[in-house]
Amino acid sequence: MPTIFTCTKCGAQAPKWSGRCTECGAWGTMVEEAITKHQTGPRQQLSNNKPAQLIKWSELPNKPVVRYITHLSEIDRVLGGGLVPGSLVLLSGEPGCGKSTLVAQIAQTLDPQLSIIYISGEESAQQIKMRLDRLNYQPQKMTFASETNAETIMATAIKYKPQLLIIDSIQTVYSDEVPSEPGSVNQIKACTIKFLELAKEHDITIILIGHLTKEGVVAGPKTLEHLVDTVIYLENEPQHSYSLIRASKNRFGSTNEVGLLEMTGHGFRQLEKTTNLFIQPLQGTSGSAISCLMEGSRPFLLEVQALVSKTYFGYPQRKAIGFDSNRLQILTTVLSKQTKINLADQDVIVSVAGGLKINETALDLAVCAAIASSYYNQPLPDKTLFLGEVGLAGEIRPIGKLEMRLKEAIKIGIDQVFLPAQAKITSSKMKIKTSNNLLNFFDQLWQKPAK
Repeated sequence: MPTIFTCTKCGAQAPKWSGRCTECGAWGTMVEEAITKHQTGPRQQLSNNKPAQLIKWSELPNKPVVRYITHLSEIDRVLGGGLVPGSLVLLSGEPGCGKSTLVAQIAQTLDPQLSIIYISGEESAQQIKMRLDRLNYQPQKMTFASETNAETIMATAIKYKPQLLIIDSIQTVYSDEVPSEPGSVNQIKACTIKFLELAKEHDITIILIGHLTKEGVVAGPKTLEHLVDTVIYLENEPQHSYSLIRASKNRFGSTNEVGLLEMTGHGFRQLEKTTNLFIQPLQGTSGSAISCLMEGSRPFLLEVQALVSKTYFGYPQRKAIGFDSNRLQILTTVLSKQTKINLADQDVIVSVAGGLKINETALDLAVCAAIASSYYNQPLPDKTLFLGEVGLAGEIRPIGKLEMRLKEAIKIGIDQVFLPAQAKITSSKMKIKTSNNLLNFFDQLWQKPAK
């Protein structure tokens, strides 16, 4: 039987073995695999193929979207309202972040009348029971099977017809039709395709648990994320007790929503009120500014800290924690070019308190304010919010969803806000100051140019 060599990391194929993959550059990942008949057989003539049956949209009945509500508002928010019957959901995260605990809680809070099968290739039934006891969960409709063969799992699901099938994890499942070890690229792809067919043909909701690589991406081929309906990431902040859950792909809802959970001794607890979670500003301290981040329809108030210090060795450093380093380089260059702040011989360090990772440009004005405050060693006004995008010419550009951000700021007693001049505000209880550019902004910030 002819063979081919496949990279277990990226899936690239080569006719002969080599120590290094020519596509992704990984070492020792080329493994030998047998070529099946459908890979080498002659191509059939087009005239021998039967045409597909066409469906007219007018013939399809209008059915309302039915979802399985998890009764966990943070999870339902990310899923778009709940689990859709017949969908394939991929839940991924780093080791120990709580993926198995989260799916157990989802099974616990679902309708008790729903039939659930939990398949695990990593843990025994006793280990699963210990977790359920910790969650104080006495499952009535959930059964368990320790199995890693894809064909056996499918046969079990077809026989017992559960509404929800949980597979922990996809990296441990293998198919007899693929001659490679579990966790390889071909095995993960083949098993996911089988589970996709199972979900669509038998209207079974399937949750696959996936592992992350050291690069922070889902282990296996990128095709895995293309095949499933929803991809959810569970992000655990090691220095804090909370976890973020977000969707990078969702065919049944938005990908902009984020859920906030807190790990406790009895599982995850929902954090629905996040007003003061990421803010602990120190009054009278320079280099600290308050801004607001939008994650979908949810505002998060947060604190931006900056430290400016004289450079004594080599080139000035630009370090960012939770903020885009390239964006920081741009903002420091704009400040040096368009204002009187000379950062050519200054180290600039910016950090977003609370461990959040920011990709939104609405925090540009807060970052510039925090840098200027640290540079002049002059505290910013108390109870003040900074919102605006900074352009390369030093202009302050408008941002979206201002009303929602301001309403969230009012809850913690913010009474003053700096906004772009083009901002459109219908009404607000706060004192509003607007600026066209950074020079005008700094003049208003301290009433006169800082010395």
